Parts: sequence; C-alpha cells; structure tokens
Amino acid sequence: MTHWKIDDAHSEIGFKVKHLMITNVSGYFTEFTGSVKTESADFHDATITFEAATASITTKNKQRDEHLIGADFFDSANFPKISFVSKKIKKVTDEHYKLIGELTIKGHTHSIELDVERHGVVTDPYGQEKDGFSIKGHLHRADYGLRWNAATEAGSIVLSDEVKLLMEVQLVKETAPVLA
Repeated sequence: MTHWKIDDAHSEIGFKVKHLMITNVSGYFTEFTGSVKTESADFHDATITFEAATASITTKNKQRDEHLIGADFFDSANFPKISFVSKKIKKVTDEHYKLIGELTIKGHTHSIELDVERHGVVTDPYGQEKDGFSIKGHLHRADYGLRWNAATEAGSIVLSDEVKLLMEVQLVKETAPVLA
C-alpha cells in the first residue's frame, strides 16, 4: 500500500460563483488536508479523504469572507470542516479520471462526480516523489444548506446556485520511517 498526502504549499482548493449573474467571484480555502492510499501506480484503486477548514475561506474581501463563515453560509462555528471521501475512481485514459465520492458541507452529504486530469510523477530536488492533478466539478450550493441569496432592484439574483470547483493538487509520497 502506498500512502500520499496533499502538499498544501503547492496545492490550491478553489471555487467560482456567479455574482449578479454577470461575473465570477473566486475564493479559496487556505487550510486543508488530504490523503490518498493506493495499491496501484495509476491510482485507479485509490482511497481518498480530504478536509478543509471552513473558517479558512478567502475571497480577498474581508467583509464577504466574514459573511461566508457566518450562519448564512458555512456557519463555521457549528460546521468547522468540509469533508470528502472517495467511493469510486473511473480511469477514462492514462491522464483522465472520474472521481466519485461523498461531499459533506454544513451537515449535508451528497454524491459528487469530479473530472480529474493527472499530470504525472516527478522527483523533486529533495528526493520526494510527487504527482500532480487538476480537478474540476460543480455543485448546487442549496443542496448543502448554503441558501442565502438576495435580489437586485431589477429583480435579478445576487448569487448563482451553481458553484464551480477548481483544484490544483500536488501529492507527496510518504516514505516509511527507517527503523534502526
């Protein structure tokens, strides 16, 4: 069994949501962990777990970030983590996969399918084996209890229900400790 962990210094967990239905606003979670366990070199049989701290959200706007961690959205005081557990991986090609798992946000758990592009294994200058992935998907925020919205004077909505997920993940292979 090979164990990998997310290299958080070289990974991004991001999203985009339409604002006023004319532009996308981007955000990121800055505190997250994840692990991958696999028997295969191509990850087709991997088991993946992931968590992000909801209070670590940043959209580069302090007032909006405070609103997002409050009860209208993530309610970080009561739901401090977003979690994902893989259920199945479908290898489409050597570089493309479909990742199916259970995503939990604010106490609501739903199945989600993500598109994964694998960029390959390299050894970094420090001798660590690393593998890189681009992950995309989308969800409906109302399914996860993130229902806050408002209307403009013209009758349009402020936020889209659809949220695009955009992640760049670098894994680092964990090595077994040497026993003396």
